[in-house]
Amino acid sequence: MSVLAIDAGTTGVTALVVTESAAVAGRGYREFPQYYPQPGWVEHDPEEIWQATLVAVAAAVATARSAGAAAVRCIGITNQRETVVLWDRRSLRAPRPAVVWQDRRTAAICDRLRQGGAEARVTELTGLRLDPYFTGTKLTWLAENDPAWAGVLAGEVAIGTVDSYLIARLTGGQVHATDPSNASRTLLYDIGSGGWSAELCGLFKVPPAATATVLPSWGEFGRTDPQAFPGPSLPITGVAGDQQAALFGQACFAPGASKCTYGTGSFVLINTGAQLVRSHGGLLTTVAWQAPDGTLSYALEGAVFVTGAAVQWLRDGLGLIETAAQTEALAASVPDSGGVVFVPALTGLGAPHWDPAARGAILGLTRGTTRAHLVRATLEAIAFSVRDVVEVMTAEAGLSVPALTVDGGAAANNLLCQLQADQLGIAVRRPQILETTGMGAAFLAGLGAGIWRDPRELAASWRLDRTFAPSPVDGSAHHRWRAAVERSRGWADI
Repeated sequence: MSVLAIDAGTTGVTALVVTESAAVAGRGYREFPQYYPQPGWVEHDPEEIWQATLVAVAAAVATARSAGAAAVRCIGITNQRETVVLWDRRSLRAPRPAVVWQDRRTAAICDRLRQGGAEARVTELTGLRLDPYFTGTKLTWLAENDPAWAGVLAGEVAIGTVDSYLIARLTGGQVHATDPSNASRTLLYDIGSGGWSAELCGLFKVPPAATATVLPSWGEFGRTDPQAFPGPSLPITGVAGDQQAALFGQACFAPGASKCTYGTGSFVLINTGAQLVRSHGGLLTTVAWQAPDGTLSYALEGAVFVTGAAVQWLRDGLGLIETAAQTEALAASVPDSGGVVFVPALTGLGAPHWDPAARGAILGLTRGTTRAHLVRATLEAIAFSVRDVVEVMTAEAGLSVPALTVDGGAAANNLLCQLQADQLGIAVRRPQILETTGMGAAFLAGLGAGIWRDPRELAASWRLDRTFAPSPVDGSAHHRWRAAVERSRGWADI
């Protein structure tokens, strides 16, 4: 038996066919565009996400079939989390573009709610903070500004995160559901009681009837409709937000286990088990996953908004590179960044600063600066950003991170992994399979379908590729980084 995992990320959809022995038998990928209608706004066309899903799945299944893999028996979904999608419940067409997690248009709404004294209560219930990053303020903006909201109030238009949208498309509109890992990123979900909060729905102007049904992270969500999704009807048996899925895919099942995913952004999560750990230093408390018996597992998270997206900007915005893979050799061609510091606050700053008014900054340029220096400064910025998060985890939250397990596309970059180990002063461990987000979705779905009986069975499938041991650093580069971050803050308010 095989599992189909759909990983709907920020820039594209990856599909994996994973065998019963936890091997990847088929892989497909399709990129989709991002739209920037105004400064600070980021949108997707939901139909393009769906079409990318169909293309990626077809490629993965065809590859697996040609390799002789067993037939797919169930589907798992993982997704970019805080992005909000609206769709017509009957036609499944989207009346407007999706508002992406990177979008910063709701900064004024956050300020208004904060000035009204709402943030402490929001943090108490959700483990999050008032920031444009999260879904709730995006929904408030739509309620106040978009004509499509009338359809939401009438019950004709559904709202949800990307997982809910894909479930609706896969099932032909029969199911409107999500899981707690995604629900806990909306600002509408009480992570202590484990359900939607009427109080929070009122605060963010969201009708409770419009919210999705919250189901455990593994177990049956519904079945695909062959008229909507080609092939036999298959059960959808696992769902999780991308970072929680990566935590699961890295076999971080025990409290204290941690990982960092280098994707569009970088996300450091540490499993805190049944303990709901709260941070006062810029970290987020979130649901990791929920078992079918209703048991919630929690995580502490540090979210860095722009890391891989900065490399994409070097490629698409500046034309300094043709592919992301070129960054390693180019950055390694110089011994250091030549004093150049790049703060990639292209959509504001996330953890631990949480400043939506921050903007990107490049400092320390001289006549001798080359594109190699700027590329190296970009890789250093990723390592510095993750260091700042891990330092808060260890110092402020009192949690130990003896080694950091990494995944995501940029984890293939040996220089980045070495820079990360040097900045943290701890070992960085890279697995053989870097697509742990998709693997996590496959693991959850396989558990939900009975292909695997217990998460502990899956731990044996994790295989080490390489360990990067730390080398001593003098700290001056990180000191310049901290100074540059402060200069980037509040720029949009000037």
